[in-house]
Amino acid sequence: DVTKKYPVVFYVYGEPASQTAADVWGAGKTGLYAGDMAKDGYIYISMDNRGAPVPKGTVWKKAIYKNIGIINIRDQAMATKKLLATYPFMDKDRVAVHGWSGGGSSTLNLLFQYPEIYQTGIAVAAVANQLTYDNIYQERYMGTPFPTTDAYTKGSPITHASKLKRKLNNIHSTVDNNVHYLNAEM
Repeated sequence: DVTKKYPVVFYVYGEPASQTAADVWGAGKTGLYAGDMAKDGYIYISMDNRGAPVPKGTVWKKAIYKNIGIINIRDQAMATKKLLATYPFMDKDRVAVHGWSGGGSSTLNLLFQYPEIYQTGIAVAAVANQLTYDNIYQERYMGTPFPTTDAYTKGSPITHASKLKRKLNNIHSTVDNNVHYLNAEM
């Protein structure tokens, strides 16, 4: 029924390590939700931003370098804004975002940097401060933090946390061996 408005839930990863918008069966399923999103009245969307490993060329893929937390977040937010403006059956007053690990970081950054778009978010195992994350991964996409940590700081959710205006469920395990729990405490 296109005369009705439906809440929208975005699944985000946003990091250059993998894509989420694959052309495969089951791409819109989440093991974290016991129901059926579509049958329960939600529109469930996932999009890939610049930097995601999809066949869009070198410029697309390398745009993320020293821009994690900035360019990927802007791409997600602007695409969301465009979708909400294009499809009147999407309820712009009921927009949620969720993600895990890099997707948790993206969720935080989307809520913090674009509170006018997203009303609620669930961030799981988010990297709050890029300076605390695995250097083998982080330096591959952000360069070293020397002689300046500016790019790391600019893209870290903790830098923008004071702008939180909406609802956030921040979930993190104390036994996470990938993203240290300190990130949740920050």
